Amino acid sequence: MPNLPTILAPSTPSASQGAGPRRIPVLPVRDTVLFPHAVLPLTVGRESSIQLIESLGEERSIIVAAQLDPRLDTPAPGDMHDVGTLATVHKVVRMPNQSRFVFTEGVERVRVLRYVQTEPFMIAEVETLEDVEPEPNSNVEAFERNVISQFQQIVAESPTLSDELRTIAANIEDPGRLVDFVASSLPFLTTDDKQKLLEAPAILDRLDLLNKHLAKEIEVQQLRTKIQSEVQDQVQQTQRDYYLREQLKAIQKELGEQDEGQREIDDLRAKIEAAGMPDDVKKEAMKELNRLGRMSPMAADYSLTRNYIEWLAVLPWATSSGQKIDIGKAKDILDEDHYELKKVKERILDYLSVLELKPDMKGPILCFVGPPGVGKTSLGRSIARALGRKFQRISLGGMHDEAEIRGHRRTYIGALPGQIIQSIRRAETNDPVIMLDEIDKLGRDFRGDPASALLETLDPEQNNTFRDNYLDVPFDLSKVLFICTANMLDTVPPPLIDRMEIIPLQGYSEEEKVHIAKRYLIPRQIKANGINEEQIEFPEQAIRHIVRHYTREAGVRKLEQVIGTVCRKQARRVVEGKTDKLAVTRDILKEFLGHIQIRVDTEVAERVKRPGVAVGLAWTPAGGDILFIEANKMKGKGGFTMTGQIGEVMQESMQAALTWVRSNYARLGLSEDFNKELDLHIHVPAGAIPKDGPSAGVTMTTVLASLLTDTPVRPLTAMTGEITLSGNVLPVGGIKEKFLAARRAGVETIILPADNRQDVEEDLTPEMTEGVAIHYAKHIEDVLAVALPLLKPRHDALSLSAEAATTANA
Repeated sequence: MPNLPTILAPSTPSASQGAGPRRIPVLPVRDTVLFPHAVLPLTVGRESSIQLIESLGEERSIIVAAQLDPRLDTPAPGDMHDVGTLATVHKVVRMPNQSRFVFTEGVERVRVLRYVQTEPFMIAEVETLEDVEPEPNSNVEAFERNVISQFQQIVAESPTLSDELRTIAANIEDPGRLVDFVASSLPFLTTDDKQKLLEAPAILDRLDLLNKHLAKEIEVQQLRTKIQSEVQDQVQQTQRDYYLREQLKAIQKELGEQDEGQREIDDLRAKIEAAGMPDDVKKEAMKELNRLGRMSPMAADYSLTRNYIEWLAVLPWATSSGQKIDIGKAKDILDEDHYELKKVKERILDYLSVLELKPDMKGPILCFVGPPGVGKTSLGRSIARALGRKFQRISLGGMHDEAEIRGHRRTYIGALPGQIIQSIRRAETNDPVIMLDEIDKLGRDFRGDPASALLETLDPEQNNTFRDNYLDVPFDLSKVLFICTANMLDTVPPPLIDRMEIIPLQGYSEEEKVHIAKRYLIPRQIKANGINEEQIEFPEQAIRHIVRHYTREAGVRKLEQVIGTVCRKQARRVVEGKTDKLAVTRDILKEFLGHIQIRVDTEVAERVKRPGVAVGLAWTPAGGDILFIEANKMKGKGGFTMTGQIGEVMQESMQAALTWVRSNYARLGLSEDFNKELDLHIHVPAGAIPKDGPSAGVTMTTVLASLLTDTPVRPLTAMTGEITLSGNVLPVGGIKEKFLAARRAGVETIILPADNRQDVEEDLTPEMTEGVAIHYAKHIEDVLAVALPLLKPRHDALSLSAEAATTANA
């Protein structure tokens, strides 16, 4: 807070030392304005300002000028106000921290004409700013009296201003001196306000400006006094109300009547009796209710205790959905809402069958795992509808606080039960379907680990006595059907996975997407965009074109967005007066959606034309994808480079592939020291995306064999499988996702490990495999025989092993 200046009693001001420009050192100050005839103590701490003070000789005159921006530590001439105050330095005190405490007295207003020096401190050429004296008249006298009157009123009301200021102001006759004195004495004036008063040349203008500031301050003081009075009255009113309330209680007691607080206690008691609580919970609730009855409504804990009892009373301790189970109806609902997903539907119908035979069975803990857009969340709603139960969804994505699951203890202000108990209360039954969405996105920090808090919730052996931190009494969650969803299980702790029944939801084939679009997506988007089926038609050919060339995903979320875009375009046509029915064609799609975004028929064929390029198959949280792997060679000394942001496992697969090629050089028709004068480089494009895993081993071996034998890979061929040093092809996971990704990319030949034949037979339908030749390989030579048909080895012929088989569906 800046120091307040002290106005000296009238004294003889220092002479202006001539009317012409003078060169005087300039002391920059922050948030401070020095007025003529005022004494202002200043703390000088800047190195340049200390040098300025130390350089003063007998001529102890300086210019005190305020900075435009008080945050600047080393102001330049352009950062200073043009008008300052010529001041005399009376005394300098050296402080322990090497700063200086300087007593200055303002002499007169000056205007800076130009700066003649900036280092080590500023020196400026200044001229005196003469006051414009007003003509003596009644207007000036009225201004003076008003300023004095208002100033005296402010001093009288202010606890920080000395009463002597009132007397001094009344004795000042010169209007200019009066303005300077009052302005320097008022702490509420801002630096900008004071600077405007300093810069105003006309004394009458200063009087007018100061008069407005004083009037505003008086208004603020009156408002503050009013607020203080109201607060004091309110406190007195509260004390009076308390006294009257106690008297009312005594009167009601004498008359045998109940007060409002007692009626509230009786209502809560009735709710507790009707809630159907277990005996131990009811005992705790009655204990808290009796405690509440002894408390005053004015007590701090009264509302907290009442809220706690209300939570206990409103929970559905004994209320269930109670609907009769109808297996046929449940099957129809599941089929109506979702296409395919046979495993999930079978599991739900099995659960309903057991529930009908054993009504007190514990609810299963299901976890749907699959890529985005395959219908995990919507499937939960459909299951709740099929069961005839209430549905509640809890989003776990980004949740860090363990208290979100278990609740806060009642000792905290604003404490509430956790999301589990809150969902039970909203559902109003003790057997709802609760979906824990995105369980793989749970966070973890200093506030706790929500995944660990879920261990009790999702354990049927423990959740029948689930204790929320807020309630601190056991609640039975065993009748709740918990359904979790996740895109991948890598981030879910193993103990949590162990408590859940994992049901994988794989991506959809093109045929499935066409069916889903016809039955669900198109009717929903037509309705959502305000048009009807008589105004737009989606032929199957158009739907397939959208699926192939405008989306590449495992689910159908992007497909629905594209269909919605087409429907919005038609809605606009209808509003513009074009009411004819729109049959969606390729030309219409090109007009509405732009050029095709995915060229499935040409991308693979074009990129594998040259030797050293092959197509692998990868699994991602968003489904399957194709993976191009490229290799090149150059003159060198046997070096081997691997790039493409690949993980350690993938690097080891590359090393294994190179080892097999080097140890089987003769079978490939290569010389023994083929790599002696070569450097090899394997790269996996899309270098910004991390990649890892062993399933690209056969692809890397094929790439190296193709490069070194100068033989291109068979067009439109993709492969997957792990390779060993002896050349065996081991099985891998995610076969359905990888196969569908290859279909989407236009692949016609797929090479899979022989041990994955069972996955193909279980997960892929004949419609999915139609038009794709599937080759099963037990050894890498089986892979090379299919992938490099033009390879003419010098020694052992490459052929499919006896146990390998080929499935070709024309």
